[in-house]
Formats: sequence, C-alpha cells, structure tokens
Amino acid sequence: MRSSHSLDRLDVAFDDAGLVADAGLLLPATLADHLGLRALVNEHLDLGRKPGQANRGDKLLTLVMSALAGGDCIDDARALGAGGTGRVLGFTIKAASTLGTFLRSFRWGHVRQLDRVSRELLARAWRAGAGPGADPLTIDLDSTICETYGLAKEGARHHTYTHVRGYHPLLAIAAGTGDVLMARLREGRANTARGAGHFLRETIGRVRSAGATGQLTVRADSGFYASEVVKVCRTMKVRFSITIRQHASVHRLIEAIPDDAWTPIPYWLEGGADVAETIYTPFADQKNAAPVRLIVRRVKPTPGSQLALLTLYDYHAFITDRDGETLTLEADHRRHAEVENAIRDLKYGVGLNHLPSGKFAANGAWLSVCDIAHNLARWTARLGLGEARPVTTKTLRRRLFGLVGRLTRSARRLTLHLPTRWPWAIGWTSALARLRAIALLA
Repeated sequence: MRSSHSLDRLDVAFDDAGLVADAGLLLPATLADHLGLRALVNEHLDLGRKPGQANRGDKLLTLVMSALAGGDCIDDARALGAGGTGRVLGFTIKAASTLGTFLRSFRWGHVRQLDRVSRELLARAWRAGAGPGADPLTIDLDSTICETYGLAKEGARHHTYTHVRGYHPLLAIAAGTGDVLMARLREGRANTARGAGHFLRETIGRVRSAGATGQLTVRADSGFYASEVVKVCRTMKVRFSITIRQHASVHRLIEAIPDDAWTPIPYWLEGGADVAETIYTPFADQKNAAPVRLIVRRVKPTPGSQLALLTLYDYHAFITDRDGETLTLEADHRRHAEVENAIRDLKYGVGLNHLPSGKFAANGAWLSVCDIAHNLARWTARLGLGEARPVTTKTLRRRLFGLVGRLTRSARRLTLHLPTRWPWAIGWTSALARLRAIALLA
C-alpha cells in the first residue's frame, strides 16, 4: 500500500519571484562592492567601439558570480537571473548571449587591461587586511595545462608537452593563502619557461605595489630552471628556491658528496630518505654567475619496484640563495607542491577547466574572471570568516554561497530570509558583518 505522502503526489511549480537560489553570494558580492570591483572595470577596461563596451562592470561581475556559484561555461550565468537573485547581488545580471559578445570583443590589449583591474583589486584587498604586510611572502611559480578538444580554438591547435591539445597558462600563487597573484594565458605548445622572466618581474612589482614589504622568495620546479628567472630574482633582491635539471655534471657533483654528509629525514621507509648539500654555480657561462647552495634529497626506491632494479637512490635537487638550516629549507621547498591545491581550485572550483571561446583573447579574459572569482572566495574566507588557512571554493559554496533564500519587502526595506537551523549560520552572519565593515572604495 502506497503512502499518501509519496513523492509522486508532490506538486511542483516554478512560480516564486522572491526565491534566491544562491543567496549566499551576498558575501562575495558585498566584498566586491566594498573593494570597488565594478568601478575598477569601468575605469580600466575600454573596449572602444566593440559591441561589448556597454556596462562592462556588470558583465564582468555576472561572470565572476556565476563562477562562484559553480558555473563553468557562459550559459551557466543564466541561473543568476532566476527569482530575486539580481536584487541580492546589487548589479544588473546580463544575459548569456550578451556575455558571449562581451568576451569575443576582447583583444590581447584588453586582457592586459583586466590584468590592471586584478592588480588594483589585489592591492585593495591586501590593504583591507588580506595581505602579508611586513611578513615574508613566498611566491610559487608554476604552470598548468588546460585541456581543450577540437581544432577550433586559437592557440590550442597544437599538442602540449603532455600530448593533449590545450592552453598552458603561467600562474603565480601566494604560498599559504592560495591567492592568485598573477596569471597569463599562453598557447599550448609554449615551453614552460617561455616568458617566465618577464612574468616573474611583473609579479614581483605587483606584490610590492600591493603592500608586501617583507622578504620575498620564489619557489619553482625544474621547468623554471632558467637563467632569466634567476637573474630577475637577483636583480629585484628576491630569494629563490628552484628545482635543478640534473644533467651529467650535476650527477657527478651529487655523487661526490661524502656519505657522512647525508642527514636522515622522516620517511615512511626506515632510512629511506636523506638530505645533504654542496655548492654549485648555475649557468656558469652567463655573466655575473655566482655559486649558490645545492640541496639534495635522496630517496630509496620502493622495494620491488622497477626503479629499485636500476638505481640505489632517486635524487631530487634544488638551488637556493636562502639562509637557514638544510633540513628546514628542504622541507620548505617540498611545500611548493601545495600550489597544485590552488590550481585544482581554479579548475574545478571556478571553471578554469573549461575555456569556452574559440578566440584566444576571450579565453585570456576568462582566465582573469576565474582568477578574480578565486581570489574573492579566498578573501571572503580570510576577511569574513577569519580563516588563516585556505578554504576551497567548493567548501565555501556548500556552506556559504549556495544558501537558498527568499526576499520579502516590508516598510520599503528588503529582507533576505535564509533557512533555519543552517549549520554555518553564525559564521555566515559574522562574515557579512565583517565584510560590510570594510571601507567602501569606488
């Protein structure tokens, strides 16, 4: 016997104009408003006579909020127009077709104008309390492959070094917080280090102008082992920690390290990992070449593995000009791997896994949208919730951004009603109060 309360007897109607599907987006929208994001876009982005010129701030904010709501393509922005969402976000939601026209209006110079917007937004957020101030800051330099399909996308028609078609953007991430300090789209076949020197120089200038006055350190993997990268670090008085490419002369230098110079480090295999250091002069044929510390970690291959049949140790080495104990520096360099958490959040948290346009510049603008959305999420957690460690966009969406609400009006004042017994209601309310306390910037 079927119950009278069967789900089959539940009536459904899409008829409530006061409902808000993603009412929690009020938090990042408030932060964006107090940081003056829309005004920054209108001031620094000039599309000239392109069709997408009008209402540029509203269009960019629509894309950013759609990304924070989980949208990973242009058409997903249509969800923001449902119910009373527009009245919660504080700007005019634009249609998906209008957003497509907006992105296709971009040329590379316009993408650089968006870089100016993200640069100023970073400075404003850091002045509001999200930055390192006088504390040391480590910049993790990295790149990633954003896979695409087909042959219709400019800059993604050739295979990348991973043998797939796609783009190969450069990224600079703040260690510990996951803030995207800078990003730049490149074609898929670009070598990892291509343009890295200029990119790093601009990144350092960006964080300095944003208010980072403490010691800067750059961490990078072997793809960025290039003389230009080291030269920029030395010229701009930035410390570096870069994985080295192990050619024959480096192997000989490592093998010459005495056995009693190796210090054991904690590892799952007893006596399985050690660290030592020596002196090495990278790029010795370059002008002003100077010796630096070469820190090496050796690891015993897993017993029974194929690598164990070929060698006694697997070596991982990096060069650095930093002061400090060998073990401390080696452990810190390994933490460069945490940059992958930020990259994963960019791809699967705010839609960087999908670059929607066939136009290279439009996809460059999409990368900027993803960066801004990612940073707004991180700053919402840091400034609103007081979270010192990064909180993923997926977690914030589940707990804060994805709240369902209802708008009502009484005495000419709107009230947003949210679910009772919401587990994170206190944190949400406190975050809203803190974000509203940030001085308005126009």
